Amino acid sequence: MKTSSKILLSATFALAVLGIGRAADIDGKWAATFDSQIGQQKYVFELKADGEKLTGKATGERQGQSSTVDLKDGKIAKDEVSFTEALKIQDQDITIEYKGKLAGDELKLHRKVGDFAEYDIVAKRVVEKK
Repeated sequence: MKTSSKILLSATFALAVLGIGRAADIDGKWAATFDSQIGQQKYVFELKADGEKLTGKATGERQGQSSTVDLKDGKIAKDEVSFTEALKIQDQDITIEYKGKLAGDELKLHRKVGDFAEYDIVAKRVVEKK
């Protein structure tokens, strides 16, 4: 009986340790619509985690134009996420920094647009219909 209890305790501990270091389930599409200094913007983020590395794309629609860019510097640790988006607006290179938390089916992000603006946005998980 003592051996069975030790095995069960060891297995429980191992699963708990694995759960602590594991990143949250962020894979998939996330949609956000928000107001900014240039008007309403719509974004779809396609995200994929590989350990603590986060990759993906952002498709943004602003002022009637759409563009898709690869995300850079992506990281995820538990429910904390960060990544950057590089844009060229009016011949000017601008880096948009995102930092935030994953909370269920919401991705709550702080968005910093170069030295121009900062605000909070919420992206919601896009549930694919089967």
